[in-house]
Amino acid sequence: MKIKVGDNVRVITGTNKGKEGKVLKIFRKDNRVVIDGINIVKKHVKPNRTNETGGILEVEAPIHISNVKVLTKEVKKEEKVKAKEVKKEEKAKAKKTTKKASTKKETKESK
Repeated sequence: MKIKVGDNVRVITGTNKGKEGKVLKIFRKDNRVVIDGINIVKKHVKPNRTNETGGILEVEAPIHISNVKVLTKEVKKEEKVKAKEVKKEEKAKAKKTTKKASTKKETKESK
């Protein structure tokens, strides 16, 4: 397995898609990992000696290892570059649409 305890990872599929966190525990036999703050489930607990009140606890549940991607510094840099490219493309499209709209107005006024 390429993922180790302490790695920063991003969920790539499922209800928690896009969230990032740190690997807390790995279950190698089941191919699952527990990630800090991701896949939170509610667990109903009866009162006992350690937890005298009982109640509903929120606990991180394991997620399959194939749904997780290890984050590195290089990946974050690539994403920033892609985001910048997308913004540039959006600005270019916005300029084209404003130019087309202004030329249509000018042609109507000249007629």
